[in-house]
Amino acid sequence: MKYLVLLCDGMADYPVPELGDKTPMEAAHKPNMDKLARTGTVGLVKTVADKMKPGSDVANLSVLGYDPEECYTGRSPLEAGSIGIDMKDTDISFRCNLVTLSDEEKYEDKTILDYCSDDISTEEAKILVDYLEEKLGNDEFKLYSGVSYRHCLIWDHGTLDVGSLTPPHDITGKPIKEYIPKHENAKKLYELMVKSYDLLKDHPVNKARIEKGLRPANSMWLWGEGVRASLTPFKQKYGLNASMISAVDLLKGIGKFSEMNVVHVDGATGYMDTNFDGKAQAAIKEFANGQDLVYIHVEAPDECGHRNEIENKKKSIEIIDEKILAPVLKALEGYDDYKVLIMPDHATPLSLRTHTNDPIPFLIYKKSEPAKGGVFTEKGAKDSGLFIEPGYRIMEYFINC
Repeated sequence: MKYLVLLCDGMADYPVPELGDKTPMEAAHKPNMDKLARTGTVGLVKTVADKMKPGSDVANLSVLGYDPEECYTGRSPLEAGSIGIDMKDTDISFRCNLVTLSDEEKYEDKTILDYCSDDISTEEAKILVDYLEEKLGNDEFKLYSGVSYRHCLIWDHGTLDVGSLTPPHDITGKPIKEYIPKHENAKKLYELMVKSYDLLKDHPVNKARIEKGLRPANSMWLWGEGVRASLTPFKQKYGLNASMISAVDLLKGIGKFSEMNVVHVDGATGYMDTNFDGKAQAAIKEFANGQDLVYIHVEAPDECGHRNEIENKKKSIEIIDEKILAPVLKALEGYDDYKVLIMPDHATPLSLRTHTNDPIPFLIYKKSEPAKGGVFTEKGAKDSGLFIEPGYRIMEYFINC
């Protein structure tokens, strides 16, 4: 038996007027998903408990069968593991976004114009993060570069008691005054953010970006704090050899800590320009090499939701269906039997531009055992009457159904 998990990050949504009051899932042309749904099982799953923040960290842990209330130690430690940082027990890690801030004189009066600095390239970002590390790094704080706008700060002998640190994608377009770190223990963190703006605003990389009509990555923004992560190996939990395919450090980190085979795909970016074909071929190769389960994570729908890119979100679902699902299904037909689980991790409604913890739709298909079928949309999943809660039971349900 082969198991495919196709995780379409943030795919679930609310009806959109510009799409004829349909959700992107309803409006998208996704013949392969719809075909599986007709003889598959469709339902709803609550991946994020109401008392937890609806981040991709918590949600993907749930999908993989880990109870976030037991194992979640923060977002950034998972990303730190992917980057290759061997955190000490006394370390606190933070996600460090390279963001675009407006140019008001006082830092606190600025507005977040873009949480990802126009998808700054990994090469440009590394130059900027290395420069910040050179100027700001010391025995207490150290910066590490990651992918695109996503990086990491390690605070030696730091504290988690820093108050509320807000993800920048939640406040894009808003003045930062109400969201800057105000806790006394976060004073040093805020000073780093202010200093980063002074260092980056006139950096040659940013001057070149401005000349090209691109937004500058003119400040770091810190959030997602946590301590060293630890997960039970996936094979120990389920007896399956598993692989993780993703563009983002968060999922690679989860894969690393759960001892999955983490696969690098050239050109995987986490957005609409990602290497969809490469992800499909990587999955096919993993199955051919003997892996039992392959988890393909695609970030594009989530990014489009954060940016309120209505047509792109619909299009991203269509591309996933055509360029990833279709070829992988064709390859899976060469095996005696296989199962497919397709779902988002959480909803990222275009109207809100951030995550919610609404129950989200899932589709399970088993080649050898056709089910009663359903409609793979938010409404179709709700109408099915099948509801799984807590969300971390979805993996066990998928494997054993």
